[in-house]
Parts: sequence; C-alpha cells; structure tokens
Amino acid sequence: MNPIAKLLKALPPGTAMVAGGTAVLGAASYIHLAVAGHSLSEADKAGVSVLWTLVMSVGIGLFFPIEQELTRIVAARVVRGEGAAPVLRKAGLLTGGVLGAVLAALAVFARPIADRLFHGDLQMVAVLGGAFAGMALCYLTRGILAGVGRFTAYGSQLAVDGGLRIVLAFACAAAGLHSALAFSLILVVAPFVALLVTLAPTLRAARPGAVFPTRELARGLGPLTASTLLAQVVVNAAVMSTQLLEPTRTALISALLSALVLARVPLFVFGSLQASLLSGLSTVVAAGDHQGFARMLRKACLVVLGLGAVGGVPAVLLGPWLIEVLFRAEPGQLFHLDFLWFSIGTTCYMLAMVLGQAQMVLHKHRAQLACWAFGTAVLLGITLVPGDIALRVGLGYAVGSLATAAAMLLTLRGAVPRRTAAPAPDGQLTGV
Repeated sequence: MNPIAKLLKALPPGTAMVAGGTAVLGAASYIHLAVAGHSLSEADKAGVSVLWTLVMSVGIGLFFPIEQELTRIVAARVVRGEGAAPVLRKAGLLTGGVLGAVLAALAVFARPIADRLFHGDLQMVAVLGGAFAGMALCYLTRGILAGVGRFTAYGSQLAVDGGLRIVLAFACAAAGLHSALAFSLILVVAPFVALLVTLAPTLRAARPGAVFPTRELARGLGPLTASTLLAQVVVNAAVMSTQLLEPTRTALISALLSALVLARVPLFVFGSLQASLLSGLSTVVAAGDHQGFARMLRKACLVVLGLGAVGGVPAVLLGPWLIEVLFRAEPGQLFHLDFLWFSIGTTCYMLAMVLGQAQMVLHKHRAQLACWAFGTAVLLGITLVPGDIALRVGLGYAVGSLATAAAMLLTLRGAVPRRTAAPAPDGQLTGV
C-alpha cells in the first residue's frame, strides 16, 4: 500500500464514502466548463466563468459555514446522545434569513451587477440567485448528514449534483445551444434535484432531541462566515481581480478560470476529507480525546501535502497544454510558472482549511478570521502592485495562502497540551 493510501485509511470513517461523490462533482466542474468552452464565444465563456466563480466563492462563503457549524454541533450532540431535529429547525430559519437577504440584494443591485459582470444581461443575475438558493439548501442538509455520520447519503447528494451537471452540459452541446444562459442554468437545476433525492434520509437522520439554543449556532457563525468569505476571496481572486482590473482581456479571464480549475484538482479530492475530518475532530474533542485530536490533525496535514504534490506536478508540467486542449483556451495566455504558483497556492490553501477546522472545534473562530484577514491582505497587496496581471494574481494566491496557513499554525501551538504524565489507569485521559 502506498503512503497516501495508508494515510487515507487512517482518516476518520466516512472519508471513502464521500470520496466517490466528490470525485463525480469535481469531474463535473471540468466537464461543464470544458463543454461550455467548446460551445460558446469568448465573451459568453467569460460570462459563464464569472458566474461560476461567484457561485463557488460568494455562495460557498455564505452557506458552507452553515454546514461546518452544523457538522460540529450535531457531531457533539450525537456523542451526548441528543437528536439533531432542533438544530435543523433553527439552522433552517437562519439559512432562510441569509438567503433572503442575498436575493434581496441581488434584486436591488441587479442592473449594476449585470452591467459590470455580465455585459448587461439581467438573466444571468437571476440565474446567480437561483444557484445561491440551491447551494444554501444543499449545505443545510449536508451539515446534518455529516454530523450524524450518514456519509452514504452525503456522498449520494454530491454524486447526483455532479452527474446531472455532466449530463445537462452534454445535452446543451448536443442540442446545439450556444447560450451562456443555458450552460449557467445547470448550476441551478442540478443542486435542487440532488437536494430532493437526499431529503428523506436527512429528515430521518434528524431525530428529536433536547432544546437547542439559537445563540450556540449564531455565536460562531458570524466570524466563520467572514472567514469563509475571505477564504473564497483567496482561492478565487485571480479571475475576479482580472475581470475588475483588466476587463477587456476576456481570453485571459477564461484561461485563468481553466487553469485554476486544473490546479485545484487536489481541492476536489480534499472535499472528501473535509466533511469527515470535521466530524471526526468534533467527536474526539467532545469525548475529551485530545491525543486523538492531535494525531488526526497531523495525519490530515500529511495527506494534504501528498495531494498537493500528486496534483501539482502534472499541473505544472502539462497545464499550459491541457487548458488549450480541454478548455479551448487561447495559446500563450499562461505558462508553466503560472501553474507553479497556482499549485503552491492550492497546497497551502488546503493546509489552511485543515488548520482552520482545528481552530473551529477548539472554538477559535475569531483567530481563524484574523488569519484569513491577514492572508487576504497579503494577496491584495501583491495583486495591486504594478506588473503583469497573470503573475500578480498567481503569486498573490500562493503567498496569501501560505501566510494564512502559517498564521493559523502559530495560533494552534500549545492549544492542545502535550502529554506530561504517564497514562492514567483504566484508559482515563490525562492530556496530550
């Protein structure tokens, strides 16, 4: 068995079950964008690229924290023998409120958003709102499923979402559609169908339980949402920065999205680790197993470094050629050095995500926010200096992610005490 396989085997139960669904959803991102790239004009490709980036940045930033907090809270309640139904009700109301505020903002600012990002197409703003709605509801249900350990249903939702994106993308191409709107609507239809498929298992998993105070969910959600939004700024800034700073370079914008999707292959694999890791870390902390917490965190970091190497080397060596073949990017837009920065950035970003989950379960939400704010500031500082825009956004991603991970590591030093005494009798915990 190779070293990465050994490490994956040592990770929390459920990782392998989610891996299949994550693989399908990850492949769907490539196939969706690749088919769109071969069917659309450069201007329409840029519009789909911007929409996809917004969904995968702002949408994830707003709604993924709900899944994370639900996973952490529900996993701890399971250890105590408490049901998740009260948590689902409170989280549902909170999710509805956030989504309502987002949709209202899109409605009020639809015209300037359309003019600035979608060449005046208001329909694309409406699609953006629909994609946010589907994403919000999916993350809500995934938080419950991950918290109670129903990873088969969790993985099924991911697989249905990804499978539909692939089928619908090819259907649009086969029908001869050359519309950015048609390819963008895929991001609305697929998650809603996936939600319906897994709704029954979610409701069955949410057993009745003790009263759940709203403040327990809301207390950490604010800093966590801000942290996740900043994290999405870091990982998606290359496309949006180029769109805002040099909007006429549509070929480069499309190439950047294709390159980032390619360089972020390890992130899709990491997604299969993330849900089970947070559930596992929350469980061992709730049980008082501090030594198990430290051991699980170390192994997760080693897996991330392995994933970064396995995914990064091919991206650096073949990236410029692959984006031309797979995504029909114009030649000469990006080079091997650009892919090196993207790959380094992805590896450091995954490390930051692992360390950020450790901060969460130790209730260091504000420290996590401070670390992402520091990394974002570093990224923006590099992006805004004079020079070639492609180099600036790539270097900003790499150094910003590294700065975030380094800051998080400093906040975690000493957070889990080392074992200083001999093991207590009868298996009692004495510290780590």
